[in-house]
Amino acid sequence: MAVIAKLNNLRTAPRKVRLVADLIRRKDVNKALEDLAFVKNKTAQPMIKLLKSAIANAKNNFQLDADKLYIATIFVNEGNKLKRFHPVSRGRANEILKRTSHITLILDEKDKKTVAKKEEKVQDKKAVRKPAGEKKTAVKKTKK
Repeated sequence: MAVIAKLNNLRTAPRKVRLVADLIRRKDVNKALEDLAFVKNKTAQPMIKLLKSAIANAKNNFQLDADKLYIATIFVNEGNKLKRFHPVSRGRANEILKRTSHITLILDEKDKKTVAKKEEKVQDKKAVRKPAGEKKTAVKKTKK
């Protein structure tokens, strides 16, 4: 069951918000909260608030276990732009765009099947790797 939480009109440019969103994409909810706690970016605090809201929605509305939740999708869209003008020389005015962001966060619950598949893939990769002791030997060509 997917749980959706949105934050509209955050007064920060989307480019800056995407940097923080990329840090927590496809992570467990608890791990994402830990990571956001140590980010010095200004947008980390609203992101923490949004994530906690989504967790509360999952618990209250859908009776989901918070430990099984992960961030399935997070994306940042551009919101409205506040247009301001700054006076410059010779009686002109330059436009200043104060950008806003819309953040959409989708939480989903981990299935036992998907966790088992991931573990199988990891074990398969370990089996394919050669031991560290084996090295490729180079064959030298001799001139006649």
